Amino acid sequence: MEQQIEAKLTGTDSTIDGMLEPIAYGNFTKAYEFKSVDGTLHLVIAQEADGEWIRLTGTEPYLSSWIDELAAQVS
Repeated sequence: MEQQIEAKLTGTDSTIDGMLEPIAYGNFTKAYEFKSVDGTLHLVIAQEADGEWIRLTGTEPYLSSWIDELAAQVS
Protein backbone atom coordinates (compact mmCIF):
# COMPACT_ATOMS: atom_id res chain seq x y z
CA MET A 1 0.00 0.00 0.00
CA GLU A 2 1.12 3.59 -0.66
CA GLN A 3 2.75 5.70 1.99
CA GLN A 4 1.57 8.91 3.64
CA ILE A 5 2.01 12.11 1.69
CA GLU A 6 2.09 15.69 2.89
CA ALA A 7 -1.03 17.54 1.80
CA LYS A 8 -2.29 21.11 1.92
CA LEU A 9 -5.82 22.45 1.83
CA THR A 10 -6.93 26.00 1.13
CA GLY A 11 -8.78 27.25 4.20
CA THR A 12 -10.87 30.39 4.49
CA ASP A 13 -8.12 32.19 6.43
CA SER A 14 -4.96 30.20 5.76
CA THR A 15 -3.51 26.98 4.38
CA ILE A 16 -4.17 23.78 6.34
CA ASP A 17 -1.22 21.39 6.46
CA GLY A 18 -1.73 17.69 7.02
CA MET A 19 -1.02 14.12 6.05
CA LEU A 20 -2.95 12.10 3.50
CA GLU A 21 -2.87 8.33 3.74
CA PRO A 22 -4.53 5.56 1.73
CA ILE A 23 -6.90 3.46 3.85
CA ALA A 24 -9.25 0.51 3.49
CA TYR A 25 -12.85 1.72 3.71
CA GLY A 26 -15.82 -0.46 2.88
CA ASN A 27 -16.00 -1.53 -0.75
CA PHE A 28 -14.06 1.44 -2.07
CA THR A 29 -10.83 0.57 -3.88
CA LYS A 30 -9.45 4.11 -3.49
CA ALA A 31 -10.02 5.78 -0.13
CA TYR A 32 -7.83 8.32 1.66
CA GLU A 33 -7.76 9.84 5.11
CA PHE A 34 -6.57 13.42 5.69
CA LYS A 35 -5.55 14.56 9.16
CA SER A 36 -4.42 18.12 9.77
CA VAL A 37 -1.15 18.66 11.61
CA ASP A 38 -2.92 20.61 14.37
CA GLY A 39 -5.58 17.90 14.78
CA THR A 40 -8.57 20.14 14.01
CA LEU A 41 -9.52 18.64 10.64
CA HIS A 42 -10.15 15.05 9.62
CA LEU A 43 -11.61 13.96 6.27
CA VAL A 44 -12.09 10.63 4.53
CA ILE A 45 -12.62 10.70 0.77
CA ALA A 46 -13.09 7.90 -1.74
CA GLN A 47 -13.41 7.45 -5.47
CA GLU A 48 -16.66 5.94 -6.68
CA ALA A 49 -16.86 3.45 -9.56
CA ASP A 50 -17.67 6.28 -12.00
CA GLY A 51 -14.49 8.14 -11.00
CA GLU A 52 -16.24 10.78 -8.88
CA TRP A 53 -14.56 11.65 -5.56
CA ILE A 54 -16.84 11.93 -2.55
CA ARG A 55 -16.52 12.73 1.15
CA LEU A 56 -17.36 9.74 3.34
CA THR A 57 -16.88 11.17 6.81
CA GLY A 58 -14.98 13.76 8.79
CA THR A 59 -15.15 16.85 10.90
CA GLU A 60 -17.64 19.63 10.39
CA PRO A 61 -17.66 22.21 8.99
CA TYR A 62 -15.67 21.54 5.85
CA LEU A 63 -15.36 23.12 2.41
CA SER A 64 -16.61 21.00 -0.49
CA SER A 65 -13.65 22.23 -2.57
CA TRP A 66 -11.36 20.23 -0.26
CA ILE A 67 -12.54 16.99 -1.85
CA ASP A 68 -11.21 18.12 -5.23
CA GLU A 69 -8.01 19.48 -3.67
CA LEU A 70 -7.28 16.18 -1.95
CA ALA A 71 -8.18 14.14 -5.04
CA ALA A 72 -5.72 16.20 -7.09
CA GLN A 73 -2.97 15.52 -4.57
CA VAL A 74 -3.39 11.74 -4.71
CA SER A 75 -3.46 11.62 -8.52
